Amino acid sequence: MIVKDIYLDAPASLVYEFLTEPAKIVQWLGTGADVNPRPGGLFRIPMLGNDVVRGTYLEAVPNSKVTFTWGFEGEGHELPAGSTVVEITLAPEGAGTRLKLVHRELPADWLPDHSAGWDYCLARIQLVAQGGHASPFDPPRSATAESAS
Repeated sequence: MIVKDIYLDAPASLVYEFLTEPAKIVQWLGTGADVNPRPGGLFRIPMLGNDVVRGTYLEAVPNSKVTFTWGFEGEGHELPAGSTVVEITLAPEGAGTRLKLVHRELPADWLPDHSAGWDYCLARIQLVAQGGHASPFDPPRSATAESAS
């Protein structure tokens, strides 16, 4: 399991938009976003190359929580679409928001790459939610690569 915790100098309502609106998602995660943030709705994020993360939303509670499944699209992947769970909670803290991400059910050999990938992505959401501009999405290759490729 991966657990990340960051503070964003932005209100939870704005941070929530970066978790649910395609135009805002692509500012910090992936190169595109096809999402329907409601229970059972699609969560699909093209990363780099042929890597596409796909899952479904389990929860989307405005301004407080988003939970979705996560894995790689396509047949035969070691980490298939929807095989793990990502839970992101938002809590008001001072003038900003405490974001906690928990990624469950990852196989042990995927933990280091996903931990590094989440560090990269969370630094980006922190930047853009606070009014900055992130460079084009380009995480360390190992963070999104299929190890079985």
